[in-house]
Amino acid sequence: MSTTLSPTALAATTSGGSTGQTGGLTGFVLDTVDALGAPGVGLMSFLEVVFPPIPSEVVLPLAGYQVQQGRIDLVAVVLFSIAGAFLGSLLLYWVGKVIGLDRAARIADRIPLMDASDVTKSAEWFHRHEGAAVFTGRFVPGVRSLISLPAGAARMRLLKFSVLTVLGSGLWNGLLIALGLALGTQYELVEEYGHYLDYVFYAAIAAVLAWAVARRVRSRRREGAGTR
Repeated sequence: MSTTLSPTALAATTSGGSTGQTGGLTGFVLDTVDALGAPGVGLMSFLEVVFPPIPSEVVLPLAGYQVQQGRIDLVAVVLFSIAGAFLGSLLLYWVGKVIGLDRAARIADRIPLMDASDVTKSAEWFHRHEGAAVFTGRFVPGVRSLISLPAGAARMRLLKFSVLTVLGSGLWNGLLIALGLALGTQYELVEEYGHYLDYVFYAAIAAVLAWAVARRVRSRRREGAGTR
């Protein structure tokens, strides 16, 4: 007679050989996804955006692991994760639009594991890269959640914000889910080595920005040559 372990028990037995219950954030995520399925992934993605100390590097590889175990559908997980991230980003967009960055920073100071500098960092990223920041910000720790605040405060067009948020969230979420799916019971490696992914995206963003600057410089040179 075969016995099917719950995801929580499976995670406990595959993490350090312990047979006890998985605790902390990992246990909470597993329990939520176990109880709600793909909608639970959407809920956790929403919370990850609204409450940045919950990292997507924990939530989404666990979801990929659940897919690998055949407990939830891959397409449903991806769609719910994008929907949750978008709704969370939309909420922060409206917060930024209604109360502004200064009040948002003061509120952040009262939230555990956050402070006003997180909001300031996101605002600087947004003002440096403007619309592209909403897309690229999803790949930057400390910015990926709060980038919606300066976008709202700056009255960025909602349609543009929505498209860039969905595209950025889809790429980032899909990557982490795929890594969890590929690693299976070793999904925790994503959390352990996830910062290397950040470096890859930093390099990609820098390359795109360098290309854009070089293209603009060449365009201005051609325009200058044409007026002579």
